[in-house]
Amino acid sequence: MRRNRQIDRELQVNSQMPMQTETKQRRGAWTRMVAALVLGLGVAIGPIAPAPLHAAPDSFADLAERVSPAVVNITTTTVIAAPTEGFPTVPEGSPFEDFFRDFGFPNGPRGPRRSNALGSGFVVSEDGYIVTNNHVIEGADEITIEFFSGKTLDARLIGTDPKTDIALLKVESDEPLKFVRFGDSDRMRVGDWVMAMGNPLGQGFSASVGIVSARNRELSGTYDDFIQTDAAINRGNSGGPLFNMDGEVIGVNTAILSPNGGSIGIGFSMASNVVSKVVAQLKEYGETRRGWLGVRIQDVTPDMAEALGLDEPKGALVTDVPEGPAREAGMEAGDLIVSFDGVEVKDTRDLVRRVADTEVGKTVRVVVMRDGESKTLLVTLGRRELAEGEEARPSAAPAKPMQKEMFGMTLGVLTPDQAERMGLPADAEGLVILDIDETSEAYEKGLRAGDVITEAGQEKVTSIADLEARIDEAKEAGRKSVLLLIRRGGMPRFVALSVE
Repeated sequence: MRRNRQIDRELQVNSQMPMQTETKQRRGAWTRMVAALVLGLGVAIGPIAPAPLHAAPDSFADLAERVSPAVVNITTTTVIAAPTEGFPTVPEGSPFEDFFRDFGFPNGPRGPRRSNALGSGFVVSEDGYIVTNNHVIEGADEITIEFFSGKTLDARLIGTDPKTDIALLKVESDEPLKFVRFGDSDRMRVGDWVMAMGNPLGQGFSASVGIVSARNRELSGTYDDFIQTDAAINRGNSGGPLFNMDGEVIGVNTAILSPNGGSIGIGFSMASNVVSKVVAQLKEYGETRRGWLGVRIQDVTPDMAEALGLDEPKGALVTDVPEGPAREAGMEAGDLIVSFDGVEVKDTRDLVRRVADTEVGKTVRVVVMRDGESKTLLVTLGRRELAEGEEARPSAAPAKPMQKEMFGMTLGVLTPDQAERMGLPADAEGLVILDIDETSEAYEKGLRAGDVITEAGQEKVTSIADLEARIDEAKEAGRKSVLLLIRRGGMPRFVALSVE
């Protein structure tokens, strides 16, 4: 009886289904038709489904076991000469005699002493090439490599690159060595898992894990491209590898940011896409060979962009063109480099890296904006290492002395005597800042007494009248500021000052 009542209730419910099903079918058909129409129009409705998240690995043990044989500890020995002057002497038999002897003071042994340092590295080829930091082996007389197995070998230095703090070593082994490969650091994203390995605080082989905290960090070098990570990096980790989860090296552990010298979760690894190129050159030549364009450049600020009539601040503004490839190709101070070898230039840092990574002797197309027009120049790159230290060679004719107050500055025409006192060539020209109001916009933007204005509106100025003419031109063009080229101690930079 109870069973029959249950069947009756089910029949009553089911009897209502056809109408509901028919209605739902109509609604479903309408929904599908609308969806098809929307998709056909290329329009998205509603929130985008989130990308699937990758779960954290259950363990890093397999990865650590796989790459450990290629990670090495590095011990360096340096012979340091004992001090010979400036230290006190003590009488023989004095209770302080042993103390002074221990520290190599004149009453003790005066011979040289040996100093040891520790670091890390990793093998990048089966025939024994090893990568580490330059600061790990700098000045070393002996370099010893300890492998994960406990085996030790002496290493010789192949080459170094202080600019990226990279060194390449070589060991001779009777059997092929386990090695690791470089990965693509540009593919790493903030939040990706990474593992650092090395010899922290001299404790031997050690692994630590974390994530990529940031990318494209710049510390102090021209070619810096650091990956920031919270994987623990301490003293002794220098030169060790930073791995991705595929066991590829995507960074070389180089520096930490810490108030006490220990890890606080802010470590920096030089990106592998920088390191791999340096290593290839050190292996082939024993030194780096970077491309050289031969210009001095600076970033474009928003007010400079407005003065130049640009929609946004981008590119690299040429402040000076000394003797070199760029001058031979016809580049001029005031040109805005917007493209190099077919790739858009974002800023000065971007341009410097692209030039450095380009083969020496290659002829590249460089697109510049000059007087509002685009020009393409063919530049055959030189070698930066040979060109470093070259000075700019400004040339001009002197003008008649006069002074005037402008932009909160007292300006005067530069005389040969003033140029000599400032360390400039006797034939240097321009307007010298004799005095400046510390509340002025010019002072706020870094101008100081003694600076020389050589250009305004990207044209040379040899007199106050020249500067006034450039200001009038900027106003007539509807611009709010005028671009000045300033030299301080011979070094140029652009500054935009308001003309309103």
